[in-house]
Amino acid sequence: FSALHAAVPGLPLASSTVLPGIVLSRDFAAYCPADGELRAVLVTEPLRPALTAPGVEFVVDSEGQYQASLRWIARRTEALVKHLQSNNVKLLLSSTKQDEVVIYYAKLYGVSVVECLSSEEMALIGEITGVSPYAPFGDNMYREITETAVASFCQPLLLGSKRCVHIGFTSVCAFQPHCLILCGPVDGVNEQHAAALQEAFTMLQQLFKTVDQ
Repeated sequence: FSALHAAVPGLPLASSTVLPGIVLSRDFAAYCPADGELRAVLVTEPLRPALTAPGVEFVVDSEGQYQASLRWIARRTEALVKHLQSNNVKLLLSSTKQDEVVIYYAKLYGVSVVECLSSEEMALIGEITGVSPYAPFGDNMYREITETAVASFCQPLLLGSKRCVHIGFTSVCAFQPHCLILCGPVDGVNEQHAAALQEAFTMLQQLFKTVDQ
């Protein structure tokens, strides 16, 4: 329930509504409008490659070597984002904060980015779409990307003064997600309404729960 409702203080209760899809309570790190269905990938690691593995010391002997290392990172990051684009990926959903160079190339190649998603949001998206997070630095970085979800829309949404992301995923199961937008004069009223609705949904779940005979 926590991932399928959003509270908007400062608006009358009558402004409350139900929206198809899910609403993520954060803004785009990069937004590139796209028409029609778009493909999305989930990632749980930074897309800017590291120069060394954890626990391994990386030593440079000169400023020139250091600058060359940075250029290598930039080229590899660009190649990865370009690979996403060549696989028709238009949306990157990340549980980690991505480096500025990733955002730069995402904007350059028309890939929208939403970062710092919670584990609950990532799990919900995985349940809806049936996809697992994409691991870009596996055995072959340039293999075909099959771990993609399909969204019918992805757009900014303004809730009060807060900018959010509104996504309509194509569900692979009977569950068709909708997000409840709760409006009220202050946060306390919204919290009371949210708690009451959650209890009501819990009661309905119990009422319609299958009983094994």
